[in-house]
Amino acid sequence: MTGLRERKKERTRQAISEAAITLFLEKGFDAVSVAEVAAAAEVSKPTLFRYFPSKEDLALYRFADHEDEAARVVAGRGEGVAPLDALRAHVLAGLERREPVTGLCDHPAVLAFQRLLYGTPALVARLHAYQSRSEAALAEALDGGGAGLDARLAAGQIVAVLRILAEENVRRIAAGESADAVHPDAVAAAQGAFRALRDGLAYG
Repeated sequence: MTGLRERKKERTRQAISEAAITLFLEKGFDAVSVAEVAAAAEVSKPTLFRYFPSKEDLALYRFADHEDEAARVVAGRGEGVAPLDALRAHVLAGLERREPVTGLCDHPAVLAFQRLLYGTPALVARLHAYQSRSEAALAEALDGGGAGLDARLAAGQIVAVLRILAEENVRRIAAGESADAVHPDAVAAAQGAFRALRDGLAYG
C-alpha cells in the first residue's frame, strides 16, 4: 500500500508536470523556461529538478506509467496464457476504451498534447529513450528476468509494432477522422499485427 508521503510526492510531481504542459501548449516547448514552470507550479527550481531531471521529462511524465506497461501485462498474465495473447487482449481493450496511449483518442486535450509531442524534436528524441526502457523491461518479463537475445529481439519487435499501430491511429485522427470511425480498422490492424508476431516469434 502506498504511504502518505509517497502519495503526496506523486501529487506534487503530477501538479508540476501539468503546469509545465499547460505552458508548453500555450507558448511552445522551446519558448518556456524551467524557471517559468517552477513559478507556475509554485515550487523552487531545485525542487522541480528533484522530481524531473530534465525539461523533456516534464512533458513526458504522462508516459511514465506506460513505460513498463507491456512488461506488467506479460508478467501478470494468467496461467496458461501466452505473452502475445495477453498483450493482444490488452491492446484491444485499450482501443475499446479509446486510451490515448493507443493513439485512438480524439479528445481535444489529447490531440493538443500529441501535436506538442510529435512537433517537438527534443520530445520525440526523449520518447525513443522511453521506448528503449520499455523494450528492456519487456525482454526481462518474456525471459523470466534473464533478458537473453531471443527475448530482446522479440521485445524490440513487439514494442515497434505497438508504436507503429499507435502512430497510424494518431495520423488518421490528426487528418480529421474520428476515433469511432478509425476503431474498426485499428482493431483489424492490431489483430493482423499480432498474428504476424505470433507466426514469427516463440512467445505466441
